[in-house]
Amino acid sequence: MHNVLSIDVEEHFQVHNLETGVPRADWDTHASRVEANVQRVLELLERSRVRATFFILGWVAERHPRMVAEIAVRGHEIACHGYGHRLVYSQTREQFAEDLRRSLGCLREALAAAPGLPPVDILGYRAPSFSVTAAVPWALDEIRAAGFRYDSSIMPATGHDRYGMAGVSRFAHVLPNGLVECPVATVRLGGRNWPIAGGGYFRLFPLAVTRWALRRINREGHPAVIYLHPWEFDPDQPRVAGPSAWMRFRHYVNLRQTAPRLERVLNEFTFVPLREALAGILPPPGA
Repeated sequence: MHNVLSIDVEEHFQVHNLETGVPRADWDTHASRVEANVQRVLELLERSRVRATFFILGWVAERHPRMVAEIAVRGHEIACHGYGHRLVYSQTREQFAEDLRRSLGCLREALAAAPGLPPVDILGYRAPSFSVTAAVPWALDEIRAAGFRYDSSIMPATGHDRYGMAGVSRFAHVLPNGLVECPVATVRLGGRNWPIAGGGYFRLFPLAVTRWALRRINREGHPAVIYLHPWEFDPDQPRVAGPSAWMRFRHYVNLRQTAPRLERVLNEFTFVPLREALAGILPPPGA
C-alpha cells in the first residue's frame, strides 16, 4: 500500500500558532530559514528514495524561485498552499479567488524560469491550517474554478480551534463539482475521527502510535496522507515571544525528533506523491 508524504512549505514565523508574536507586516524583517530547511527535507528524502508533494506558499515562491525549481528538478510534486497563509474563512470569496490566482502565478513563474525544466502541471491545493470549513461553502468551487484537480484542505475531524468539518469522508473522494478531495490521515476511535500523522501530532505522539495509525489506515484499504513543514526540521530556529505558552508548545514541541522519526517511517512504509496516489480518480485536464 502506497502512502503519501506532503510538505507545507512556509517560513517558521508564518504559522498561525505564532501570529500574535509576528505581525504579518513584519514578515520581511525576519531572517529567512526556509531554503535551508527545505534542503534538509530534500536530503532526507534523497536518502530514503522517496518523492513527496510540496504545497508551497506563493509568498515563499516569490522570494525563493530557485528553491521551487530545485524541488521539481528532484522529482517531487509542486502544489499550491495559497499566497499569504491566510485562513480561507478569514477572506471574502473574491479575496480567496485572488489569493489562488496570485499564488499560482508565483509558482508558475518560478518554474518557468528554471532552465531545462519541462512544463509542470500544478494539480493540487491545500489551504493554510485546513481552513476550508462549513463556514466557506463556496471555497471548493473557487478551488476547482482556479483549475485545480484535487484539494487537501478539509480536516475530517472536529474539536480543533481552527479547523475541522463533520460528516466528511476520511479518504479521497470525488466532489459533485469534479474536484477530488483528499483529507490527511485520521483514525476513527470511539465514534470520532482523530488527527494522527502530521504536524504537531507527528511530533507529540510516540513513534509507535504513528506506525500503528498508518498500518490501521492501510488495513482499511487506503493510503495515509502525512503532512509536515520545513520548520519542523529546524530545532535551532529563533524562539518567538508573545504567543501563549500553549501556542509555543504546539509549535516547538519535539522539533529534534521530526527528522529521525520521519526517516524511520519512510524506511518502513512506501510513499508516493499525492498526484500519483490519486491518479485513478483525478479528473482529466480541462474537465
